[in-house]
This record gives sequence, structure tokens and C-alpha cells, in this order.
Amino acid sequence: MSRPTGRVLTLLELLQSGGTRTVAELADRLGVEGRTVRRYVDQLIDLDVPVESVRGRYGGYRLAPGYRLPPLMLSDDEALAVLLGLVAGRRAGLMTAGHAASETASAKIRRVLPKHVARRLDTLLESLAFTDQPGEFDTPDAGVLLTIADAVRHRRPVSIRYTGRDGRRSERTLHAYGIVAHAGRWYVTGTDPGIGEARTFRLDRIADARTLPGSFEAPVGPDPAQRVLSGFATAEYRHEVTLRIYGTVEQIRAHLPASVASLEEQAPTADEGRAAERWLRVELRVERLDWLPPALASLDRPFVIERPDELRDLVIALAERLASHARQA
Repeated sequence: MSRPTGRVLTLLELLQSGGTRTVAELADRLGVEGRTVRRYVDQLIDLDVPVESVRGRYGGYRLAPGYRLPPLMLSDDEALAVLLGLVAGRRAGLMTAGHAASETASAKIRRVLPKHVARRLDTLLESLAFTDQPGEFDTPDAGVLLTIADAVRHRRPVSIRYTGRDGRRSERTLHAYGIVAHAGRWYVTGTDPGIGEARTFRLDRIADARTLPGSFEAPVGPDPAQRVLSGFATAEYRHEVTLRIYGTVEQIRAHLPASVASLEEQAPTADEGRAAERWLRVELRVERLDWLPPALASLDRPFVIERPDELRDLVIALAERLASHARQA
């Protein structure tokens, strides 16, 4: 690589670091005169890199949004950070448009890594282990994701075509408050103005999204993540479970998180304090009951089953099995 070409790439790297750079600053960093800096800028513009000049006392050059992504100059640490982010994103299922874009992006970066950096990355990936199994999730369409994100930011209504878990398709309007990533899936939460109720939708089940005229005000209250979790806990399922558990909020939440159970937290008395153990009402809506007895056993706190009776029978059966096993020599 010739020295002028190397300096042009260095100039690009400096501009990509952000902000406006004065001609004097760039000339000092590159070791050239100001007119040479201007010539290098012209070369970048000829390569369709969107460099724009800023006039005024603190003027200079900066990168502007372009119609395509210009060449990126990444340091060794930045390249490692991007690649590890892609690995973690694939593992967590937080990808859009399938794994193809992630795989090709990883391959492009790895192809141009210096050998010593590539060896460090390979060593890390070979020694890296995950405690969970990789998820196989349906990924949302990137266009849908970006359209809804824009509607959230500007508080614009959005029209979506949605397929429910029962396979039924519908078209509805949504006042979207936020996008939430949870357990390997993407969700959007908001209000359906047609029925005036809060709704949460899986983004991978949205086939099309279009912003509509108008605007709305987001209500005060829980943030989008809390809305999604509470929506899971109150969704319609086969069994409605009501418990009273003696313990602290933290003890109960360690085994029955907000995405599973809603907790009626009564204000503690002046003598108790928030961390004091007391009776708390817990409500769940679940499709199956068989996982609850082991969860209550691991909680190891006094509890009362208010409903359903079927759960009480399952807990008694588990206790009898455990006692039988414990008596065996």
C-alpha cells in the first residue's frame, strides 16, 4: 500500500470515530499540509464516502449519512467486539432476517482480520462455553422491526398484519410504546385503539407494518419491558392459580419471576420494612400445573394454595414421593 493511500484510509478512520475534525487537526494527525487533507477528502468523495464540510469557526470535515455503508475501519478490539456480539446475538436468538446476514457479516470481518487477531479470536471461541442450549427462534423481518421502531420513536400509529398463535390472521392498528427483547424473541407492546386495551405482539409474527398519519401520547406507568412481563403473567391459560406465600418479595421473585407470576405486594407496616417476611398473594395463569410443586418445594417458604384443588393434590403427591425416597436406605 502506498503512503498516500494509507493516509487516505487513516483519514477515513479518523472521520469514522465521530464528530467534526478541523483541517488543522487532520493535517497534524496525518503529517501533511492542509491542502493535502482537502485532496484526500476529494478522493474519499470520489469513492462515494459521504464526507461533508462544515463551515464556521469550528468547521472542518465529518461523515454524513450516505446511501450505502462506506468501508469501516475497525481497530483490533473493535473487530473482536463486533464478532463476539454477532456470536452472542445468534446464541440468544436476537437476529433479524435469519442467520444468513449474521454469518456473512462475520465471514467478511474474519477474512480481513490480522493473523494474530484471528488467532486470538479462534482461541477465545474454542474455550468459550455457554450454560444454555442455543435457541431456534423465528426471526422478525428487519423492515418490520425498523418501521415499528420509527413509529415508537415518533409516536405514530402503525398498521400491522399479524398471525396469532392459533393461525388466525388479522390487520390491526397499534399505538406502539416500545420494543422488548425477551428470552430470545422480539416483542412490541402498545395499545390497540380499536378496543382500548394493552396488547403485546411477537415481531416474527408480523408480516407487514405501515406507519399511519397522526400521533398519540404514551400513557404514564410501567415501562415497555414491565408491560411485556406483566402481560405474560396475566395471559389467558388453562389454569388460574392463587397462592399466599410467606416470605420477602426477593425470595418469591427468585423462583416465580414477573414473567410468570403477578405479586400483590401490600405496603409493609412501619415495623416491618420492605425486606420483612410477610404473607403475599401470588397469582399465576399457566397451561400446566406439573412444574409448580417442584417450584414451591425449591422456594422452601410457607404457602397456602387457594386454588385450584388440583394443584394441592399434586403438591401432596410430590411430598409423599419425596418422603418415600428419603426413607429408603
